[in-house]
Amino acid sequence: MSDASLTRRTVHTHCPYCALQCGTRLGNGLGEVTVTPSDFPVNQGGLCQKGWTAPDVLAVSDRLRTPLVRGADGRLVPAGWDTALDLVAGRLRDIRRESGADAVGVFGGGGLTNEKAYLLGKFARLALGTSRIDYNGRWCMSSAAAAGNAAFGIDRGLPFPVTDLGRADVVLLAGANPAETMPPLMRHLDRAALIVLDPRRTPTAERAALHLRPAPGTDLALALGLLQLAVLDGRVDHSFVRERTNGFDEAWQRALPWTPERTERVTGVPVDAQRKAVRLLADARRAYILTGRGAEQHSKGTDTVSAFVNLALALGLPGREGSGYGCLTGQGNGQGGRELGQKNDQLPGYRMLADPEARAHVAGVWGVDAASLPGPGPTAYELLDSLGTPHGPRALLVLGSNPVVSAPHAGHLAERLAALDLLVVADFVPSETARMADVVLPVTQWAEEEGTMTNLEGRVLRRRALLDPPSGVRSDLTVLRELAVRLGEPAERYPDRPQEVFEELRRATAGGRADYSGVSYERLDAGEALYWPCPAVPSGAAHPGTPRLFLDGFAHPDGRARFVPVEHRDPAEVPGADFPLYATTGRVLAHYQSGAQTRRVRRLTDAEPESYVEIHPDAAARAGVEAGGFARVVSARGTVVARVRVVEGMRPDTVFVPFHFSGDGRANLLTSGALDPRSGMPEFKVSAVRVEPVGAVVDDPADTGGARGDAVAGDGRAGAAGAVRAGAVRDGSVGR
Repeated sequence: MSDASLTRRTVHTHCPYCALQCGTRLGNGLGEVTVTPSDFPVNQGGLCQKGWTAPDVLAVSDRLRTPLVRGADGRLVPAGWDTALDLVAGRLRDIRRESGADAVGVFGGGGLTNEKAYLLGKFARLALGTSRIDYNGRWCMSSAAAAGNAAFGIDRGLPFPVTDLGRADVVLLAGANPAETMPPLMRHLDRAALIVLDPRRTPTAERAALHLRPAPGTDLALALGLLQLAVLDGRVDHSFVRERTNGFDEAWQRALPWTPERTERVTGVPVDAQRKAVRLLADARRAYILTGRGAEQHSKGTDTVSAFVNLALALGLPGREGSGYGCLTGQGNGQGGRELGQKNDQLPGYRMLADPEARAHVAGVWGVDAASLPGPGPTAYELLDSLGTPHGPRALLVLGSNPVVSAPHAGHLAERLAALDLLVVADFVPSETARMADVVLPVTQWAEEEGTMTNLEGRVLRRRALLDPPSGVRSDLTVLRELAVRLGEPAERYPDRPQEVFEELRRATAGGRADYSGVSYERLDAGEALYWPCPAVPSGAAHPGTPRLFLDGFAHPDGRARFVPVEHRDPAEVPGADFPLYATTGRVLAHYQSGAQTRRVRRLTDAEPESYVEIHPDAAARAGVEAGGFARVVSARGTVVARVRVVEGMRPDTVFVPFHFSGDGRANLLTSGALDPRSGMPEFKVSAVRVEPVGAVVDDPADTGGARGDAVAGDGRAGAAGAVRAGAVRDGSVGR
């Protein structure tokens, strides 16, 4: 730490993890960082264990502090910044000259600040001229985004403040487990009767008044069945449907065949439980339907969310204070990350890249010809799947993501990463993806940077720096600026002061669906609660922001919401003779996303040290595995080795594997590349698998999955990160 970082001080900021963005106070006394929760509305003075231990990540032993460049011997060795950046820029110029602009790809992250997400999208489209940009938020909320845009004309995770949930009588959670994924949210759900739809008996389901356990991949059928019951049992709010919506009759006709009995046969949810769920929702004065990844991460995830939105509209919930529909966004800046330009088809302000007016507005702010902007590119999985192929990128820049662990069909996509001519990763720890890179650029982390984030409510928040970054570490904004200049761009086009970037971001979003033009650092620092859209007002008056959308009308031109007719269909893969079980994946309390941060925190790995598989006692007996032993979970794509947990509350046809672990414990070795045709969402939640016994497991000394290893020795493009087990690529080590 620098001398400046040893000064005693306190800042008000936000947790670096999930989209709640809990308020915290960070203190620094004599080099020791402390965290205490603040009485911010979403967390009301609480934090989960990840939030409490967040300062531990600031001091991990393998923090990246100097650029690393892979040498001819295959080892990553320290290099100066000019050497590393000159190398990257030179290789990018060569690749673009030889193969065109789209031979370079960019992969961003839902944890980047708004300023980083904005500048990354600008850098990709101007400095690189590529259409090949997307981000890992594609795997988080894209199905709900597509469904929200179709139904309401706008996509905001929660179109109301989190605190509104505290007055709810009933909340239906479809595929969400906030007791583990965002525990402080449960403070707002204590009053409500919870209806939880989840094949697992999760900690959230344990607190439910009603737990419905549909078979994996059948949530859409269940939602259609609930709508059918709402109509037949006289629970529809016909005045709301008539006055504020369009398309009810066609949506209802699609639900008509889903009788309660048929719904029970397909989903396994008893008729009485279906009817009770509809009754609870319809009889409540204040009710909400919230979807999460369990409903969305399917090859039909958009249709599934649309079916739940249809149910909410039929009951008259959206568009009135005290009730509604919302999506529980996962990543810290999953909301802002997509609406500010790093999504493949969007420009800042949630403008669509294919819209001529949108292109003209943003091009004007950027000072370029609109015709020079590339069009929409492939979605995240399609982008990664094309790497190193004749028509795909030869080079990839990765900021704020770890796809070696987090991507579906992970073994295959690691091979695609290994096939690149150039892989550049900016990170603050040697993640599994960084360990495969040709160039690693050490960048700042949350407590060392200024900026803004947008939480799941659409509220814009200030991130404030407590510490100076370590010597040798630069911000992502500076990295983008330095690369852009080396690629021939004017330096003034790429400011690296966060507030200066935000001022440009305001202009670029003005008039868009996600309008930030009325938000400023000054207003945020004064403590104002500003939810987008928050436009600049010509008179100079301050717009108050929009905490609650749709009260006066929905965002379609006629002000009416749209029912979207949908049909149930099977998942891309169903169990059969060779793979008789469903596998589903998800998060657990102690870890976050790919685990690159939390697996380096001793207190969290003590709680959850390794990959595991939850399995019903009967299924365990059939497979010949025992509690506490190891098992192989095998799909058509790969094998996971995991500790066995026998759980009475599991469905006998389903196993669960958390996705935070690396090496042979990566749950995404099982998952497929089947995609939702509307959102590009992969089918993380359903894979057909079998479970087999395995003998003693020896820890891989090259695996960086644990929290306490040095994690900077013995790696390369093959093997060491558990990325590619076949030796078809360069191998090597990180030098010291």
